[in-house]
Amino acid sequence: MITTLTLMDRPKEYHEFRFIGDKRTQLVYDLDADYPQEVIDELIESEQVGTFGPDTLPEARNRGYRLAKP
Repeated sequence: MITTLTLMDRPKEYHEFRFIGDKRTQLVYDLDADYPQEVIDELIESEQVGTFGPDTLPEARNRGYRLAKP
């Protein structure tokens, strides 16, 4: 049996990032997780997106962000 995993396409502007943060709420979103597309679209449209270097969850947490639940 073959199982196929479909990941959400990353937004064009952030295709090189796995984690993006919402500066308004200090929530971080894993673009490889299953969040509603509307949530990610609204964040991108708000222009309140933060990225992390290195692009890791521990780095996001170092900056005060917490993981949003899908």
